[in-house]
Amino acid sequence: MSQVVGQPPSVKDSTVSESSPPPPAVSGPALPATSLPLPLAGLRVIEFTHMVMGPTCGMVLADLGAEVIKVEPLGGDNTRRLLGSGAGFFALFNRNKKSIALDLQTPQGREIALKLVATADIVSENFKPGTMQRLGLDYASLSKLNEGLIYVSHKGFLPGPYDHRTALDEVVQMMGGLAYMTGRPGDPLRAGASVNDIMGGMFGAIGAMAALAARAKTGKGQEVQAALFENNVFLVAQHMMQFAVTGQPAAPMPGRISAWGIYDVFTVQGGAQIFLAVVSDTQWQLFCDAFGFADLRADPRLDSNNDRVRARDWLLPQLRERLAPRTAAELSALFEQHGLPFAPITRPEDLFDDPHLQQTGGLAPLRLPDGRETHVPLLPLTLGGERPGVRLNPPRLGEHTRGLLQELGYGEADIQALQGGKIVGG
Repeated sequence: MSQVVGQPPSVKDSTVSESSPPPPAVSGPALPATSLPLPLAGLRVIEFTHMVMGPTCGMVLADLGAEVIKVEPLGGDNTRRLLGSGAGFFALFNRNKKSIALDLQTPQGREIALKLVATADIVSENFKPGTMQRLGLDYASLSKLNEGLIYVSHKGFLPGPYDHRTALDEVVQMMGGLAYMTGRPGDPLRAGASVNDIMGGMFGAIGAMAALAARAKTGKGQEVQAALFENNVFLVAQHMMQFAVTGQPAAPMPGRISAWGIYDVFTVQGGAQIFLAVVSDTQWQLFCDAFGFADLRADPRLDSNNDRVRARDWLLPQLRERLAPRTAAELSALFEQHGLPFAPITRPEDLFDDPHLQQTGGLAPLRLPDGRETHVPLLPLTLGGERPGVRLNPPRLGEHTRGLLQELGYGEADIQALQGGKIVGG
C-alpha cells in the first residue's frame, strides 16, 4: 500500500457525504491492558500519516505507552473508507490514538498544528516528498522551534536516485527481489501481507526510540528516515548473502532446492492440507518410528539429511502416498507427541478462534468506529510477562479535537468559530 502517494491533509480530501449519518459515540478508554507502567508513557507523538507505514509506527509507539495524536483531514484518513483488502487498515493501525481533524491548507489549521508540535517529543509523517515542507511542517522548520524534536519520515526510498519515485509495497517487492522469491519461476508474486509497509513502520519506531536514547544523552533531537525499498532489500538480504557465500543465485521459493529432505505441504484425508517437516537425522528416526516406516529408517540411501535431499524425487511421492489416508488431526497429534515440526494450513479469519491466541491474551477486545465489537492481535512481545494492550479504541474522526484545542488554550467561542469556518472537525 502506498506510503508516499496522496495530497496533504485538507478539507478538500473529504469524500464523505454531508448526508452520511454521524458515527455512534462509542470510542473511549476502559479496555484492559497491561498493569505494568508502559515504557513510553509521558511521551507525546504528533503523526501526520495515512495508509499503513506511518500509522504502523504510531501504533507501535502508542501500544508502548506514548500519547499519539493523529492529525487527519476533515474528511478523515482515506483508510477509514477503504474496501476489500484495505477494509481493516484503519481499525488495526490506529488503536491507542487520539484524532484531531484539521484543514492544514489554511493558516489557522497550520497554526493549530504548530501549537501541537510545540508540545511533542516526536513528529511522524509519511507524505510525498515536499508536502510537509510546503506546509512548513518539515524537520528543518520544526527543529528551529524545538531542537529536542525527533522527526520520523516514512518514505518509498531513502535519499538517492530513486527518491522521486512513487512507491507501493508491491512496487518495492517487484524491484527488490521479494516478488521473485515468493512466486513460481517466471511468475513473480507479492507476499500475502503488507510486509514492507508494516515492517517499514516498525523500523521508523525503532529509529524513533534510538533517537530518544540519543536525546537523553545530548538533549538534541534528530531526523529519522525509514523507507519501503530499503526495508525490502533488508528482507531479501539473506538471499543476497547466499549468492555472496556460494556464488549460486537463490531460486524462487517454490522452485528452490530445499535444505531439508522433508519440508513440504501434504494433502491428506478429505483433501485437508498440512505442513510437515523433518529437519535433522534424529527427527528422521523419530518420524520413521512414529509412523512404522522401518523400511525407510533402514534404507542406507536415506541415512543423512543431505541423502534425503538428494532422494526427494522418489522419497516425497512415497511419503505422500503413505500419509494420504491419515487425517490432518492424526498427523498433528503424532508430530506434536514426538516434537516434530508441523502446521495446519490456516486462513487468517480462523485465527480469531486459535486456542493459543485466546488463552495467552494475544487477541484483545476492540470496538470499531462504527460501534461493532471484535478482537485484534496485539504486538508480538511481552513486557514483564504481559502484553501491551488496547487502551483506546480506534478514534472517531476528530473525536479528540475539542479537548486538544482546549488544552492548547482555545476557548469555546474560538472552537465554535473554527468549526464554523471548517478549519477543524469533530
